[in-house]
Amino acid sequence: MTAKNINRRDFIKALGTGTVVAGAASLAGCRSKLPNELDPAGHHTDEVPTDRMTYRQFESLDNDRVSILGYGCMRWPTLSQPEADGNVIDQEQVNRLVDYAMAHGITYYDTAPVYVQGWSEQATAKALKKYPRESYYLATKLSSHRFSGQGLPKEEMYRRSMDFYNNSFINLQTDYIDYYLLHGCGFGGGMPSIAERFFDTGILDFLVKEREAGRIRHLGFSFHGDVKVFDYLLELHDEGKYHWDFVQIQMNYLDWRHAVGASVPCEYLYHELERRQIPVVIMEPLLGGRLSNLPQHVVARLKQRIPENSAASWAFRFAGSYPYVLACLSGMTYMEHLQDNIRSFSPLVNLTDEEKNFLFETADIMQQYPTIPCNQCQYCMPCPYGLDIPAIFTHFNKCVNEGNVPESQQDPNYRNARRAFLVGYDRGVPRLRQASHCTSCNQCSPHCPQMINIPEQMQRVDNFVEALKQNTL
Repeated sequence: MTAKNINRRDFIKALGTGTVVAGAASLAGCRSKLPNELDPAGHHTDEVPTDRMTYRQFESLDNDRVSILGYGCMRWPTLSQPEADGNVIDQEQVNRLVDYAMAHGITYYDTAPVYVQGWSEQATAKALKKYPRESYYLATKLSSHRFSGQGLPKEEMYRRSMDFYNNSFINLQTDYIDYYLLHGCGFGGGMPSIAERFFDTGILDFLVKEREAGRIRHLGFSFHGDVKVFDYLLELHDEGKYHWDFVQIQMNYLDWRHAVGASVPCEYLYHELERRQIPVVIMEPLLGGRLSNLPQHVVARLKQRIPENSAASWAFRFAGSYPYVLACLSGMTYMEHLQDNIRSFSPLVNLTDEEKNFLFETADIMQQYPTIPCNQCQYCMPCPYGLDIPAIFTHFNKCVNEGNVPESQQDPNYRNARRAFLVGYDRGVPRLRQASHCTSCNQCSPHCPQMINIPEQMQRVDNFVEALKQNTL
């Protein structure tokens, strides 16, 4: 432990009160009352708590006092037109969101060099600059998957990796990073990719030395896709070759057993980490918003249980109810989402076993609806032909959830559904960026953490659109 980290602990102890979950990570034992003041439109009218955030602490992580709601900085609000230097982020709105988050107890901020067209780290740092460095935790990543599989010499792969690493310190305006991750382990090439990126170059050994020197406080990896990669990296941990302080996985009640769009159920991932006592950071607890924009009858099912809870709060409570979860990340672009999510964790009300089973049954019902498992992560972008891939998939999924994807002309709602789909498609996605312009070049699919066959799904959407236009469904 460095003197810097000792000061951090003293500083955190001096912060205001909040619900702290400590031990290996001990859990709050009481069940608190949920917010229940709603206006006629179903929105909360009660104050957003400023001093009730739930925190997790692990001795293995220097007892960092981490808010269980972490801010995912992949979806910062953007400008309608980029700045002169190319910056696409609305810094004024980011500042407003971060100020609110800090005032309401959020201490964990997760970014990466490639987020928001490469501007996320800088925007995050600008928003946090006014706050003492000890009052928040920065997580960023070695995003070398962006140039994996190109046949680069080891020396060039190492140089580019070092550029990413050193630039993160510059962009984040810091001399140490609290949580540093090997980014995207498991997709875009599987085992050969992580060998090329981390082992053949020696960059992982370098990062271990950086942790020893204190420039990295905690070292981990984020996992997507190939379970062989996940198992191999944990084998290295078991053998003592490399020690992982934490691991980031996709986890939610739909993927727990069904693993829609992924290669392995997150039930397996979580329990493998828990039995090794490795703290877990959760990404995609809402599946890119899909678990907050559910089919209407599924929302009604959730509301029947707890009318005042949003669909998103169910998903957050699920993710946070597991004892080895350090933080649940959410990319909160809008203030109302930030406020609702803060309520879900201020304090966190752990799910009962009966409520977990209720969500698993809900997931079984959701499996009947053929949405495309896109999380709007933007890793597939930019498309070389100008297509807006996430917007196309988002519109299709929205229409599925709202019942506006009729199976045939015999559907009693066919006329209204047809019009809603086509009008919404043209409004949401410019004509030249729609699925009909996909050339199936497949430059996108290798970058997709959900391993979606994007050209195949684009063809699926385009065929459906054409059938609606020609009235041949």
